[in-house]
Amino acid sequence: MEDFRFSRELRLLTPSHYSRIFNEPARAATSLFTLLAKPNSEDHPRLGLTVAKKNVKKANQRNRIKRIARESFRLHQHKLDNIDIVLMVKRGIDEQSNEEIRKDLDKLWRKINERCKPGYKPPPRRHHKRRDNTSQKRGR
Repeated sequence: MEDFRFSRELRLLTPSHYSRIFNEPARAATSLFTLLAKPNSEDHPRLGLTVAKKNVKKANQRNRIKRIARESFRLHQHKLDNIDIVLMVKRGIDEQSNEEIRKDLDKLWRKINERCKPGYKPPPRRHHKRRDNTSQKRGR
């Protein structure tokens, strides 16, 4: 039977755990979250949360978001590879419902897991053409 607890071994605990991930991570983002991840040498995934006071002013809202994120990770941990994940929140998340936050996280767990697999190649970035300012200069 699978264990669905969120024990200490499933958490990123030290600054060194976090700093390792910030160096060239796989990324996945939505309008509410940014996930950074890297494969680890453990036999399970691990999660670290950063909910900045700058982005979510009230402590009860920060706590609510962390509770939802931990619960979502706890339920999806068996579908994830051995990766370390840092979850960061964006402004405006405190205005979202619990259900919207859960849906966003469900998508992100799949996306970040895929991006951490060996051999994953991100799709090529689309560069926007810059508008040429020469036509504006001619009018002088």
